[in-house]
Amino acid sequence: MTKEEFLKEVKYDDKGLVVCVVQDYHAKKVRMVAYMNKEALEKTLETRQMTYYSRSRQKLWVKGEESGNFQYLKGASIDCDGDALLFQVEQVNGISCHTGNAVCFYRDLEMENLFITNRSKSLSSDNELMNLENTIADRIKNPVEGSYTNYLIDKGENKILKKVGEESTETIIAFKDGKKAEIVGEIADLVYHLTVEMKLKDVSWNEVMEELKKR
Repeated sequence: MTKEEFLKEVKYDDKGLVVCVVQDYHAKKVRMVAYMNKEALEKTLETRQMTYYSRSRQKLWVKGEESGNFQYLKGASIDCDGDALLFQVEQVNGISCHTGNAVCFYRDLEMENLFITNRSKSLSSDNELMNLENTIADRIKNPVEGSYTNYLIDKGENKILKKVGEESTETIIAFKDGKKAEIVGEIADLVYHLTVEMKLKDVSWNEVMEELKKR
């Protein structure tokens, strides 16, 4: 795509701006998100020095003009709708964020706690087990390329039983270590592999539940 074609495809919002995702050319990690207007984009392509539009100051700004943390353009892409741009840049001094952090996305969601919360909610009923069972049954009847379930089925029962044994051992180790997130994760892995084997033997979770009611 030529420069002229690239500029023609950009769709600016009602304020004349387009969102820009800025990616490190070497590490491939996302460094920041900013905005450009038509003038900022044209100046960036002309000078190869990243120039954005500041919504708070309502003017163009060259990245690094005050901090010295300049960014130099190494590559540019436009998304399918034309309303977002992706730039690969070479970052001077390794700092992109005005806070002094290397990248702007330095505040991470605690996935471990989120995982526990979501699983606690979903396992409050047996619906999730039924969904898992139905999905595995469908994979048996209608194989999907790249599916891990179909990979196990193709490898055969010995492979599945080996995985059940491995996951049982890992569940025991998780209990010994006492870390709740790991315990939950290993139980989920064990239940999944058990369910694959159960479906091959035509055993359902409803039958298991009925048996538990007798205990």
